[in-house]
Amino acid sequence: MAIKIIGAGLAGCEAAWQAARLGADVILCEMKPEKRSAAHKSDNFAELVCSNSLRADGIHNAVGLLKEEMRRMDSLIMECADATRVPAGGALAVDREGFSAMVTEKIKECPNIEIQYGEVEKIDTSEYTIVAAGPLASDKISEEIGRLTGNSYLHFYDAAAPIVSADSIDMTKAFCAARYGKGGADYINCPMNKEEYTAFWRELVSAEAAPLHEEIDNPKVFEGCMPIEIMAARGEDTMRFGPLKPVGLTDPRDNSRPWAVVQLRCDNAAGSMYNIVGFQTHLKFGEQKRVFSMIPGLENAEFVRYGVMHRNTYINSPMLLTNTYRMREYDRVYFAGQITGVEGYIESAASGLLAGRNAALAESGSAAEQYGSDTAIGALANYVSNESIVNFQPMNINFGIMNELGVRIKDKKQKAEAYAERSLGHWPQ
Repeated sequence: MAIKIIGAGLAGCEAAWQAARLGADVILCEMKPEKRSAAHKSDNFAELVCSNSLRADGIHNAVGLLKEEMRRMDSLIMECADATRVPAGGALAVDREGFSAMVTEKIKECPNIEIQYGEVEKIDTSEYTIVAAGPLASDKISEEIGRLTGNSYLHFYDAAAPIVSADSIDMTKAFCAARYGKGGADYINCPMNKEEYTAFWRELVSAEAAPLHEEIDNPKVFEGCMPIEIMAARGEDTMRFGPLKPVGLTDPRDNSRPWAVVQLRCDNAAGSMYNIVGFQTHLKFGEQKRVFSMIPGLENAEFVRYGVMHRNTYINSPMLLTNTYRMREYDRVYFAGQITGVEGYIESAASGLLAGRNAALAESGSAAEQYGSDTAIGALANYVSNESIVNFQPMNINFGIMNELGVRIKDKKQKAEAYAERSLGHWPQ
């Protein structure tokens, strides 16, 4: 009996890879290219819809620790991300197209993974199945998931940042550097003085947003992907303590610290495209061009892609799933990816890693693989399956959902090192 995996995003591909590595036959179902959501453009698997950054790469950060755990578990996503990385200071960012192409190639070359194209409409609970349909699941599979879960759905809105062509950035006004010198000249920085920032903020908060596809009065927005205009509306200086913070950067023209700094991160290996960091947005395209062109250095920027906003759906996992990502009611059905309420590319892949391994183990009659919250991968699984959570919200990995150390360590770096040492003790190098 083959394990059916619905969706070839990061979670689905990781699940397929892990299950196949354990000897299972896998059928990976993907509706592209026959059908695609509004946010998807490429026919490749593991398409990065929003940013090309997989966030911090050092083990002093919880997501960096999760990455290292996954590397030690032979993660496909981490192998491909490391092979296609582009400069991004202390973060791991990838060539968007190169990354997806490499994942696709490896999946297609795996002898015990069969790929079936087309939309899946039904879930057979008698078959081992991993639902990794993603937060933009099609209407038909969404209806089927609703049937299985009792329509226990929640949702929030996610947003993507615009991308500009590198040769349209005015480098007489911008400069290359990474904060605190980490990574060298990995970012293009557009400095603002107080007057420029104030004028930009005023136009941003009054700019016109695009209409939502669904009629909804108060859409919930995940804090980690908050549109820049919503952030700006919280106060004039809010952006200066967020993505536009000037700390750790010095303008080489006069060796001063700017009032605010807009950073751009390389989006492909060729260095021809840069995304505007932290500028997820739902403004109309014309308004994006008008307002973002006020940023010094971007006056004549060519927008390769404008920012977009879309609905992300996730299930009420604590009521539905165990910490192996298996459904409580249907013991052959698993979920993986952002639809479970884990938030972020790496977190999605991590859930797919455990779901894939556990489905393969269950199919072969072996015991489940479970991890405690001393580890980052276990902490995520335990968070989304914690029945005591009343108001379940999507969650990035963070040290706050991991088990406490049991000792008080004031130094933040030393504390992170202690978390990492404890966690990585579960895996050999």
